[in-house]
Amino acid sequence: MDFLSDPQASDIVSGYVIPWGIKIITAIAIFIIGRMIARAVTKGTVRLMEKSEVDETLRNFLSKIIYALLLIAIIIAALEQLGVNTTSAIAIFAAAGLAIGMALKDTLSNFSAGFMLILFKPFSNGDFIEAGGVTGVVEKISIFSTIMRTGDNKEVIVPNSGIYGGTITNYSAKETRRVDLVFGIGYEDNIKQAKQLIEQVLNADARVLNDPAPTIAVGELADSSVNINVRPWVKSADYWGVYADTLENVKEAFDANGISIPYPQMDVHNPNAQTGSSDKTA
Repeated sequence: MDFLSDPQASDIVSGYVIPWGIKIITAIAIFIIGRMIARAVTKGTVRLMEKSEVDETLRNFLSKIIYALLLIAIIIAALEQLGVNTTSAIAIFAAAGLAIGMALKDTLSNFSAGFMLILFKPFSNGDFIEAGGVTGVVEKISIFSTIMRTGDNKEVIVPNSGIYGGTITNYSAKETRRVDLVFGIGYEDNIKQAKQLIEQVLNADARVLNDPAPTIAVGELADSSVNINVRPWVKSADYWGVYADTLENVKEAFDANGISIPYPQMDVHNPNAQTGSSDKTA
């Protein structure tokens, strides 16, 4: 007996097999074509971000997020084509996402801070900064943390939330920096001579900029010294070299010309001490 000639079998084929076959084929087509469209949209978005010079780390991350969201929408559309009640599934996913978000609160905080750091760029790779309680050179900025190298060559991984939520000092942001120094001389020393010696030291250093010109001025009449403020301008890369060399060269110039650099002294008086006489015993 022919299966298709059976009225009951024919009803099954026409009532279930064919409609479900069409639904399955349609769902598969939606998924395949939708995924192709998602890839095309993601690539187009990446190209737009490249033209806008969006940071590569942020570009890669956003492209993955966009593709994932589009893929979820495609899967939901395919499931709806099969007659699946996606409303409940969406509610379950939303509840699960909320629970995961609460559990990963610190991680999400680092993520949002990393997003802002990459977007607004308060510093870049290679900059010398002070942030998150760490001072060093930025080696890598990721979406969750920033890797820094300290002056003694230690690698420190700082959570982005600790950086973006606090004060950021970028020592490399400007091409020039001012070196702030203070030299104390004795009250009996010649102030003009001391200032001339400091000026000679600065003029002999090619790293010291002429514009802005260095400032050399008396800043304070302290308890034991006359303090002279010295403010030369240098390129940011020369800061520490000029700082150390100026301290050394000014000290040597003062020593060679008899100008003293006072240091705190304490006079101790003993009221019980006897002076001018001595006890002799036989």
